[in-house]
Amino acid sequence: MHRILLAIAALAGLTAVAVSALAAHALPHSLDPVRMAMVDQALALQGWNAAALLGAALWARQGRLLVRIGAGLLALGLVLFCAGVYALALGGVRIPFMAPTGGMVLMAGWLVLGLAAFRE
Repeated sequence: MHRILLAIAALAGLTAVAVSALAAHALPHSLDPVRMAMVDQALALQGWNAAALLGAALWARQGRLLVRIGAGLLALGLVLFCAGVYALALGGVRIPFMAPTGGMVLMAGWLVLGLAAFRE
């Protein structure tokens, strides 16, 4: 499981760098300031949570159930939140409840990881 989580973290980091380049060079000319701010916020969240997922995936290698659950929640929340925000900001497509659900799942992942720290 930790290898899958590591791969998701690497993919999240890769896409954060790619979208950052796009945001720096192409998007300011094609997006209004509100949508550009949405992209910037999603990028910040994606970058930080990709790094956190990398650490959680390495921690999950020890086989702790709560850590694996927390890392899995981080991965799922990251995908849901960022995909929902990018869909709206870049494509004008609103997917109801996707970003808010992703945010809640991310918070649950962080909570579970915090609990795992006390269970060790």
